[in-house]
Amino acid sequence: MNSTGGALFCPRALLPEGWRSDVLLRWNAAGDLIGVTPDSVRGDAAQAAGPVIPGMPNLHSHAFQRAMAGLTETMGSPTDSFWSWRTLMYRFAQRLQPQHLEAIARHLYIEMLKAGYTSVCEFHYLHHAEGGAAYADPAELSLRVMQAAQDAGIGMTLLPVLYQHGGFGGIAPMPHQARFISSPQWMLELRERLQRVLPEDGMRRYGVAPHSLRAVAADGLAELVGGVRAQAQGADAPVHIHIAEQTKEVDDCLAWCGKRPVQLLLSLQELDTRWCLVHATHMADDEYRAVARSGAVVGLCPTTEANLGDGIIDAPRLLADGANWGIGSDSNIAINLRSELRLLEYGQRLYHRRRNMLASEAQPAVADRMFAQAVSGGALATGRAVAGLAAGQRADFVVLDGEDANLAGRGTEQLLSALVFCEHEGNPVRDVFVGGRQVVAEGRHALERQARTDYRATVSHLLND
Repeated sequence: MNSTGGALFCPRALLPEGWRSDVLLRWNAAGDLIGVTPDSVRGDAAQAAGPVIPGMPNLHSHAFQRAMAGLTETMGSPTDSFWSWRTLMYRFAQRLQPQHLEAIARHLYIEMLKAGYTSVCEFHYLHHAEGGAAYADPAELSLRVMQAAQDAGIGMTLLPVLYQHGGFGGIAPMPHQARFISSPQWMLELRERLQRVLPEDGMRRYGVAPHSLRAVAADGLAELVGGVRAQAQGADAPVHIHIAEQTKEVDDCLAWCGKRPVQLLLSLQELDTRWCLVHATHMADDEYRAVARSGAVVGLCPTTEANLGDGIIDAPRLLADGANWGIGSDSNIAINLRSELRLLEYGQRLYHRRRNMLASEAQPAVADRMFAQAVSGGALATGRAVAGLAAGQRADFVVLDGEDANLAGRGTEQLLSALVFCEHEGNPVRDVFVGGRQVVAEGRHALERQARTDYRATVSHLLND
């Protein structure tokens, strides 16, 4: 935290209403923007070295899976799917020790910052030691993740995950799910423990995440959500849930109760902007309409969804209904918000065989429309004030490289299009500020070399010992 606050003069900056010139950003010692003034004079403020855009919230991450990248890309069966991948993921998770998780997460969060993500929602379901044994401190692994985020300097919404069952109807969990299993009461006590040790502030929030309707029954869901709402600082806490990610999940839910997953959730809980439905890939027409009306955020993770063969959401329908949405890196095989947005649009082009699918008459530039909506929806999912460059929001922003060959000389009407749809020779992200503190300078993070060394040693140990 800067003890006095700060200021930055931006010849071009992307505000919620669009690009503006000569914008003076000012923030206080707490890291909150107190002034966003276009058509200003520079005065004694430092000047941004390139166009300035808001930091992107990453609304869905499983940090430990970063170390799995590339390990599941060899055919084990002609019918490889999400479910066979999940088995391999469970095996990998059994080997992780607290120090491994911290090293992986620290390196990952630095990667996110360098990519232009300034906050992350960590969907954290690894709670216990191997075999389900309790740690002396039940918050051991949660605190490791929080320490990694603090070291990196990224904003954090930690979402401890409730995992009770192995499938719809209360099927007993499998042995290799033992590290995830808990109860609503255990989750509520964990959240209270975290609030005591690391209280919420401008850089951190705590929500909860019922893993999915196949892993959490109706009574467990009600106890968890009701319990959180009754806790101090829990009334507006974010609630995230995996839902309708795969067709098998939809089929199993229909076979069990006669309802589709989103339809079932809507019958069990009153959704609002505090909820994030992660994936929601396979919805029927009435589900699209109902989710949009509720204000809940749909969490899209295009790279992971493609990698796992989940399918493609009807994104034009999602946007036409006015639903809130954002992007996440999920399994973290790629840490590139530009790739997530690009693949979201390209998936629709391949499916519908048309171009510029996610544009509209009011917003004809695809990248501009997607970027603005991803920032807005992602901010809702974090439960934090990270909705862009406006007074009262966090001073989270990215300075693009004004000398980047694919950005230099572009007018504002082409700038985001060039950022998202051009492949860049290097990283077009130059400087990154989180809560007014510069955490990336000229493309470098102060801890990246040591974090990379620790990460490489961790991966080597996990794969070779």
